[in-house]
Amino acid sequence: MEGVNWYRPTWVEVSTRAMAENAKTLVALGKRKGLDLMAVVKADGYGHGALAAARAALAGGVKALAVALPEEGAALREGGIEAPILVMGAYVPGTAEVYRRYRLTATVSGFQQLRAVAREAAAGPVQVQLKVDTGMGRLGVLPEQALALAQEARAAGGVEVTGIYSHLATADDDLQFARAQMEAFDAIIDALDRRGLLPPQRHILNSAGLIRLDGGRTTMARVGIALYGLYPAPCLKRELRLVPALTWKTRVASVKRVPAGMTVSYGRTYRTASETTLATIPVGYADGFRRGLSGRVSVLIGGRRYPVVGAICMDQAVVDVGDAPVAEGDEVVLIGEQDEERIEADEWAERLGTINYEIVCGISARVPRLYVE
Repeated sequence: MEGVNWYRPTWVEVSTRAMAENAKTLVALGKRKGLDLMAVVKADGYGHGALAAARAALAGGVKALAVALPEEGAALREGGIEAPILVMGAYVPGTAEVYRRYRLTATVSGFQQLRAVAREAAAGPVQVQLKVDTGMGRLGVLPEQALALAQEARAAGGVEVTGIYSHLATADDDLQFARAQMEAFDAIIDALDRRGLLPPQRHILNSAGLIRLDGGRTTMARVGIALYGLYPAPCLKRELRLVPALTWKTRVASVKRVPAGMTVSYGRTYRTASETTLATIPVGYADGFRRGLSGRVSVLIGGRRYPVVGAICMDQAVVDVGDAPVAEGDEVVLIGEQDEERIEADEWAERLGTINYEIVCGISARVPRLYVE
């Protein structure tokens, strides 16, 4: 950590090599299905750092990138990224100049958005991709409106349609519904093809879809969570080998021996059963170490698991290490591997009744990211 300007010993290590290797694994899978890959690096690369994730993904053979917001795309351009960037959030009228300046592709998910783009394209062309709702119930026109949207986009001056896409709702769970969405999307592609309206990029598969389904008439798949070495669902771990890219670390800030009957933290929810050692670590819910994990997870110190006890505070948490010879300054792993023991984001997600995406995206910006090979 030499030369890095932070003072609290709490940080996230992100392996750029792991992300690049995951990208290579996913690109190889895509090639077997005749698909190029688009890497989703929105939400600051799912908490891993968008610029580092983008560079690693492109080094691994990914052809394009996707973000949620134009400002995320602009930040990538300012970081030197030249690859195509799709903004997946709905187009906001009045923002065409941002898309032109940073060479971003807008998502048009309705007729009013298309007409706004067309008006603003008078000042210069704007690239767009059309969004169709095949069953997600979010953005996009319904399948029966897709042809009319594509025809209107073709007629609009200055609007360059580079793709059409949709999003799978259940590829990690209900394959029957996912296949029905694929069939609906293929039917749209067929209809566009018959009328000479077929754009070069067609995509609907996400990480789970790439692993579990064929590509149909699509040309590209979007990979998000898998790029970071995490699985869309635990059952997919046996389908593909990925390497988690993120390790969250801190160091013991304070150690003290306490008697039996000592209560710990707000609300006094934990009481020591016997004389023991309590270690305080400088990380809390303001960092993304969620309060709902209080008393429900462990951390690694010296390659062994020790329970987090009492309520996790905004900036600190307490670990009961028993009689172990733990000292101030000892490394603590919250998520990741230490010696032969590992704690995964999936473990936290299970305790909280959520998904691993939310765990890594929830690590706050005040936790520095350290990029390692």
